[in-house]
Amino acid sequence: MKKQTTVSRILKSVCRQRSTFVFVILCTVLYSVLDLLLPILIGQAIDTLIGAGKVDFEALFVILAKIAIIITATACLQYFSSTLSNRISYNTVKEIRKEAFEHISNLPISYVDSHKQGDLVSRIVSDASVLSDGLIIIMTSFVPGIITIIGTLIFMLTLSPLTGAVVIVLTPLSILLANFISSRTHKMFKKSSGILGEETAYVNEMIVRQKVTDAFSNEDRSMKELEEIDDRYKKSNLLAIFFSSLVNPSTRFINSTIYAIAALIGSFSVIGGALTVGGLSSFLAYANQYGKPFNNITSVMSEMQSSIACAERLFEIIDEPSQSPDDSSETARDNGEVVFDHVYFSYVKDKPLIQDFDFSVYKGKHIALVGPTGCGKTTIINLLLRFYETDSGTIKLGDADITKMPRSDLRNNCTMVLQETWLKSGTIADNIRFGNNEATEEDVINAAKAACADSFIQRLPDKYNTVISNESGNLSEGERQLLCIARAMLHQSSILILDEATSSIDTRTEVLIGKAFDTLTSGRTSIIVAHRLSTIKNADAIIVMKAGIIIEKGNHEELISLGGLYAELYRSQFEK
Repeated sequence: MKKQTTVSRILKSVCRQRSTFVFVILCTVLYSVLDLLLPILIGQAIDTLIGAGKVDFEALFVILAKIAIIITATACLQYFSSTLSNRISYNTVKEIRKEAFEHISNLPISYVDSHKQGDLVSRIVSDASVLSDGLIIIMTSFVPGIITIIGTLIFMLTLSPLTGAVVIVLTPLSILLANFISSRTHKMFKKSSGILGEETAYVNEMIVRQKVTDAFSNEDRSMKELEEIDDRYKKSNLLAIFFSSLVNPSTRFINSTIYAIAALIGSFSVIGGALTVGGLSSFLAYANQYGKPFNNITSVMSEMQSSIACAERLFEIIDEPSQSPDDSSETARDNGEVVFDHVYFSYVKDKPLIQDFDFSVYKGKHIALVGPTGCGKTTIINLLLRFYETDSGTIKLGDADITKMPRSDLRNNCTMVLQETWLKSGTIADNIRFGNNEATEEDVINAAKAACADSFIQRLPDKYNTVISNESGNLSEGERQLLCIARAMLHQSSILILDEATSSIDTRTEVLIGKAFDTLTSGRTSIIVAHRLSTIKNADAIIVMKAGIIIEKGNHEELISLGGLYAELYRSQFEK
């Protein structure tokens, strides 16, 4: 993404608050112009001091009154400008952050799966904050600086055309030097932001998996890996800051030289009578004001470059192609029938996974998917729910092609319990009610009882009002899974998908849950992914997969008598 495109997009976002932005610009122009009047008034005040004992006090008091009024008005305008600039900045970043966050939910699951979660979090949170700080600096320093430069040039040329021309001729040296250095720091800051995202992802990963790290005594190794990333970030960031920090002292040196030259020429003008002492004082004040914006602008160049780099990382998310749009030409047939018609799929091109998967699941039937790890069982579920799109072939709900119906309709017809538990921040009741927002308190309790979760919930300090989160350590993995099952109990749909739903539950509780599942699956189509073959012995049909291909299908007795892969897997679990 080109930097100019990024800047124009940021400006476009800022201009959405047009009225506030115009008022900020108006306040900025007014206080900048008023600030430019002060050197003239100070010069006039100096010229009232005619000599020893010769002071025009009447004129001096009038000038001092004007100075006081201008200083007061300038302070008020600066306050309004600064306050509103902060508001514009935060609102702009809020909209960009919101757009990026919303767009993530519209991206294909493959994008989220292929990116580190910590890096995405870093972009949405940290990079957006850096962009906000940069916008504030631009509006409070850059815009007033440009106005000051233009205004001081006009006044200097009016007071002393020759001296003003000398200043104008020498000024490009400062601009060219600042541009030369800052243009080379942009890539450095973008690289630095990328490494910071990598570090955020690593820290997040280590915190989430701290138990595993401790269990294998890998604390030292984790620290070394973190230090390696941190060292790269330090080197990258210090290099970017070093080069960007050269801008300020370099331009200050040039501007100070210009000021000295202007003072020398102006002094000869006073001696020659072309300029008064007050006029020289005003001119030098303008020359000083003229140099300050360059110093201020160049001093925040590093911040601006860092902000642009962070904005690019945010816009990279926004610019990612969304998942294919919903087709509403067909509606989901809520009859519980699922048809896989010669489906092919691969995560990586030239490496096929699902090959010619052809099978029908009839209403109310219980179908199990078994096979070695990596054979494509969970992938079938991902394709059914359109987390991924098939390469070829069709999947139908009833007689409706799932690619021709809204994803929300498709997924509302399915209830899913995953092997990996997910709980949101909130109360126990909120997490169960996530399956049906309209469920009453009685519905929530009944679902928990059906999922054998009520007994441990009653032992919690606040029972159903106990606050938990996905990272809560006060619940075991089995208890978290029971809450997920209770959540599924509340979601009434024609199709039930169980992906290793009881893998974290002890055998005794699994037996109890099995009875609950009998009630839950009654009259509903069930697709079960399981490694524990004892849980699927009563399935109407069992599909045995290997390397993405159906190699066996039938019920338990048929597959055992066949003596193939299923029989081998079953014997490995139940025979000594």
